[in-house]
Amino acid sequence: MIRRVFGWTGVEVPVIGQGTWMIEGSREAERRAIEALCTGLDLGMTHIDTAEMYGSGRAEELVAEAIAGRRHEVFLVSKVLPSNASYKGTIAACERSLKRLGTGWLDLYLLHWPGRYPIAETMRAMEDLVAAGKIRHLGVSNFDLGELQAAERALKRERIACNQVLYHLGDRGIERRLIPYCQSRGIAVVGYSPFGHGDFPSPRSAAGRTLAEVAERHGRTPRQTVLNFLTRQPGVFSIPKSSRSQHTRENSAGAGWSLDPEGLAAIGGAFPAPDHDVPLGML
Repeated sequence: MIRRVFGWTGVEVPVIGQGTWMIEGSREAERRAIEALCTGLDLGMTHIDTAEMYGSGRAEELVAEAIAGRRHEVFLVSKVLPSNASYKGTIAACERSLKRLGTGWLDLYLLHWPGRYPIAETMRAMEDLVAAGKIRHLGVSNFDLGELQAAERALKRERIACNQVLYHLGDRGIERRLIPYCQSRGIAVVGYSPFGHGDFPSPRSAAGRTLAEVAERHGRTPRQTVLNFLTRQPGVFSIPKSSRSQHTRENSAGAGWSLDPEGLAAIGGAFPAPDHDVPLGML
C-alpha cells in the first residue's frame, strides 16, 4: 500500500485506510468485519478509523480483536462525541475508548463534530492527553474552514494534525477552500464515505457510464478509480469501510497508480465540483 506523510506530523500513513462505521451486527457479520480488517492489515492498510459513537463502542471492541498482537503496525484513530467533549468528559471518553480498543495510546484522537462545549475546553483536554501519552496527535472531524481555524486558535502547545470530512464524487465542495487551506497548514485531510454511503453512481447513469469507461481503460474497477481520483491531491487520504475481505482487497488497489489526464478530466466533468462555496457535507 502506498503511503504518504500525514500532514505536518512526519508519520507515513497509507493513502487508503479502513473505516469502521456500521461494522457491528450479527456475530457472523462481525466475524466477517474482523476478517476484512485483518485482510486490510495484511495488505498494508494500517490506518484504522473508529469512534466511540460507532455501535455505542462495539466497533472499537471489534477493532481490538482485529489488531490484537499487531498494535505496533496500526495508525489507530478514534473520536469523542461532542456530547462528551467537556474537559473532563473528553479525558474520560478517551480512557473508555482505550479500554475498548485494548491499547495504551491512540495515534490520533478527533472531536467527531462541533458541539455545545467551547472548542477551547475540548482542545485543552486533548493537549493534556498528548502530554500524558494517551494520544500522539489530535484533530477534528466535520469541521468547515471557520470552525477549523477556531480549533487552531484554541491550541496552546499542539497543532491540528487532521480534519476528517465527507468526500465523494457527489460532494466535492471541500476542494474549493478547505483542502487548499489544510495543505497550506500541513493538516491532513481524511475523506470518509468515498463511495457516497449507498449512493454510488449507477452504471445506468451517464456519469456512471463515464466512470466505468475510465476504469476499464485503466484496467481498474469503478471503486478503485473513485479512490484514486479522491486521493489524487497531496495530503489527502481516504478511509472506505469494508465488511468483506474481497471488498478490502478491491479497495487496496485504489492507490499506487495514476489516472491519466483524460481520465481525470472525464471524471471531473461527469462529477463536477461546485463553482461556489457550499455548506460542508456530513453524514
